[in-house]
Amino acid sequence: MSSRLKVSVGQHSDKGRKAANQDFHACYLPCEPLLSLKGVAFAMADGISSSELSHIASETAVTNFLDDYFCTSDAWSVQNAVQRVVTACNAWLYSQTMNSPYRYDKDKGYVCTLSALVIKSTRAHIFNAGDTRIYRVHGRGLEQLTNDHRLWVSQQQSHLSRALGVESRIELDYQSRPLSLGDIYILATDGVYEHADTGFILNSIETSSDLDAAARDIVEHALERGSEDNLSIQIVRIDALPQPGSNPLHLEAEQLELPPILAQGARFDGYKILRELHATSRSHVYLALDEATDTRVVLKIPSIDLRGDPAYLERFLMEEWTARRINNTHVLKAGPQSRPRQYLYTVMEFIEGQTLKQWLVDNPRPELETVRGIVEQIAKGLQALHRMEILHQDIKPDNIMIDSSGTVKIIDFGAARVAGIVEADLALEQDDILGTALYTAPEYFMGEVGTTCSDLYSLGVLTYHMLSGAFPYANQVSKSRTAAAQRRLQYGSILHDEREIPAWIDETLRKAVHPNPYKRYQELSEFMADLRQPNRQFLNRTRPPLLERNPVRFWQGISVVLAGIIVVLLNR
Repeated sequence: MSSRLKVSVGQHSDKGRKAANQDFHACYLPCEPLLSLKGVAFAMADGISSSELSHIASETAVTNFLDDYFCTSDAWSVQNAVQRVVTACNAWLYSQTMNSPYRYDKDKGYVCTLSALVIKSTRAHIFNAGDTRIYRVHGRGLEQLTNDHRLWVSQQQSHLSRALGVESRIELDYQSRPLSLGDIYILATDGVYEHADTGFILNSIETSSDLDAAARDIVEHALERGSEDNLSIQIVRIDALPQPGSNPLHLEAEQLELPPILAQGARFDGYKILRELHATSRSHVYLALDEATDTRVVLKIPSIDLRGDPAYLERFLMEEWTARRINNTHVLKAGPQSRPRQYLYTVMEFIEGQTLKQWLVDNPRPELETVRGIVEQIAKGLQALHRMEILHQDIKPDNIMIDSSGTVKIIDFGAARVAGIVEADLALEQDDILGTALYTAPEYFMGEVGTTCSDLYSLGVLTYHMLSGAFPYANQVSKSRTAAAQRRLQYGSILHDEREIPAWIDETLRKAVHPNPYKRYQELSEFMADLRQPNRQFLNRTRPPLLERNPVRFWQGISVVLAGIIVVLLNR
């Protein structure tokens, strides 16, 4: 099996018996690294006969889709990237109609259908709005994968119930299907599929060595059978599928040499090593000077013991790959990349400051307002990651830096889950829990895939720990690996007789760290708002009993009372 995706394509379009062709189709088959990161894309649009502008809409929809999809972030999933691109295109078509003489008669405006197929790694991603169809050859038949968005008024009369340019917002049907070697997909407008015989289509594809010729024969066949509409068809055959581990990070790890252990004062690939910052079983980290730009950076090389582990090396490179796709004050930035590299290492910005873990050692009882300020900055960094469909998955004091100006930054993306990379290589889906147990959301211990609520849970635990020095469920979360066990988890109140913490803050944290992700806050902004201003739902709740707030104090009190009773009885 090839290490890269390979497809064969045939396509043809004809105006048929109409004066003009309002159909439009195109495809884009990129080279690496786009091939692995974004896949190959096919699109077909069909105009409506009542509009003289519909051909403009069709061409715009297809060209914008293909141009813009490959310009979206590599970190985004296919679904998110396509949805955003088509939403923008639909808004433009709708605005053109609303600014034209046909704003009250949209059937004459910039309107078209759109079907799109994106093949990435070993999956097909299918999108549709309108009645252009996508089929898959299945045995000796055609399996229709899309639904027609057409409303039938009578047996003879119908109209589109969904299309681009009709409303200010568009809803796309979406599905994802696994691919097999030799799979054949067909995109076709109604001028073809309403008239072409299934047997003829299959025979043409099987017997022709040229898929373009097969597409042309199918169009001519539909014309001969009475089609009076424009006719367009695309045929896509899967010739090779990529092997697991063929994403760009894997390829980069294979191509670069592994670096030696570095010493202070050494010169390495354009850098001068100033000093070692720290060394662990997973990596060696140095403060270095980029001699080309005269800037200090943090240079990290992989551990010698793990250099034979491809998954480790891919995750090692993931940190810088992720940082280069985020531009936010509260997220660690990648170092400048002004020259090709000879060795496998990462370069990140140098932050003059300390970790939150060290800060908590120096400030063991921080004020509530100070904690709010730190947590809000972390939340802003997480929001930036989540907008790019990146889960950090390891929020803890060690992975938060506070610089000399008080700016808080999220660091270490070694455990990050990037939607676009996971789609590009299913081998990166791991059952191992990559984060730190005390801060890891309960759903991970049940083998579930994390969500943004999982990062929110970790932030809630971090907030709880900063205010109390403890953890909401002690060390019981990692031991709770069933739904029943997680339901039995008991939240320990953060309220303490010796600390001035409002009861509504405790309720806010209780919700943020709920074992059930659907009962947590669904947005970081909601958590931040309730951490700053009391939620009315929390104001009427009574203060927890002393047994929950301070079990030690409770049992000490019971002991004193019992001792007093014993003394009284003895005196009698």
